[in-house]
Amino acid sequence: MKKIIITLFVLLVYSLSFSQNVNQFDENGKRHGIWKKTFKNTNVLRYEGEFLHGKEVGVFKFYKNIRKKAVLTATRTFNENDNKTYVKFFTSRGKVISEGPMDGKLYIGAWKYYQKTSDELLTLEHYDNKGNLHGERFVYYPNGQIAEEQNYNNGKLNGVSTWYAANNVVLKAFIYVNGELHGDSKYYNSKGELITEGRYKQGKKHGIWKYYENGKLINEKDFSPKGKYKKK
Repeated sequence: MKKIIITLFVLLVYSLSFSQNVNQFDENGKRHGIWKKTFKNTNVLRYEGEFLHGKEVGVFKFYKNIRKKAVLTATRTFNENDNKTYVKFFTSRGKVISEGPMDGKLYIGAWKYYQKTSDELLTLEHYDNKGNLHGERFVYYPNGQIAEEQNYNNGKLNGVSTWYAANNVVLKAFIYVNGELHGDSKYYNSKGELITEGRYKQGKKHGIWKYYENGKLINEKDFSPKGKYKKK
């Protein structure tokens, strides 16, 4: 009985000592050391992390209140030099949903999104320092095969965009300029056979569009201003 009392006393002292070192301020009134916050009117943890004279450092953990339990929803790894962090988002079961760098609230650099039922990539995209999609963007099938391949420039689609079947057969290929369809476009069936081809001009079909069946031309339509939608 005496040992139990001593043990409980030690735990109580440790708890009180620990609590006194949490949520502290430095001499300038800035948050310093370990901080923990709970959801309003609960004891459920909302976030925890460390401040260095007002600046977040190291790993911060953020939680959701699910049935009165703190469930990890995200982590942000800070450094002392700037506002850039490395962020991970989690499902309620602890699986990583996505991860990548941020500058304040802006997504920057390479971001990875994962398949719902595995750790394989679902999407890989890139952002510039202003938070705009920039560069290559890929979407993947669960087997790792590319489903979509696109390119962005300052947040807008630019260049060739290609869609694939799960067996790597091209299904369609478009050209974008400054976010609009502009240039040659082709559609294929699941066998990789060309079924439609034509051009877009500033987002609209333009000129002669050709339609195929079993490799043979079966129809043409003129989408130019004077011959719009007329068969050739």
